[in-house]
Amino acid sequence: MIGKLKGTIDEIGDDYVLVDVHGVCYVAYCSARTLSKLGSVGEACVLFIETYVREDQLKLFGFQTQLEREWFNLLQSVQGVGAKVALAVLSALTPPELANAIALQDKAAVSRAQGVGPKVAVRIVTELKNKAPAFAGEAINIGLKQEIGEGVAAAPVADAVSALTNLGYSRDQAANAVAAAMKTAGEDADSAKLIRLGLRELSR
Repeated sequence: MIGKLKGTIDEIGDDYVLVDVHGVCYVAYCSARTLSKLGSVGEACVLFIETYVREDQLKLFGFQTQLEREWFNLLQSVQGVGAKVALAVLSALTPPELANAIALQDKAAVSRAQGVGPKVAVRIVTELKNKAPAFAGEAINIGLKQEIGEGVAAAPVADAVSALTNLGYSRDQAANAVAAAMKTAGEDADSAKLIRLGLRELSR
């Protein structure tokens, strides 16, 4: 089982990188986001590896971080999500963005990934909603976002987030702004105050 590769970039393809490790070249399939951050041919690279062994093939999947690798495996626990779709999701969203989208039940954000239709997006945000906090990484305000996504947030909070999204901000931006506003105004603040302070946060 290969857990990590340290070597030199020999070739970069559309969905893979060839890593030269002391003269032995390994093909690692990666998300577009990972490939874009690897560097150029001849440069050193480090990839966390997930090894797939099947009767007819052996495949390596490469990731910049262990968290990205964990999300790759978690995504495949959802019905209809295989390695290709999981990489597509990680190409469209960083691990923190994905954690936020799941917490907020933001199907539209997940469906931006190539090959992810509305039904699969719904399954991803629904089936992983209770697992997202453990895989949140750098995602912020994950608890509040879960409350918003599940429709159990306090009315002033929900109203403020709704008002900010109606002004064109994403649900993630709106939730972060309202969370910051609550730190200033307190948890008992009304929606008007949260909206006002939230807009101030968003204008910074």
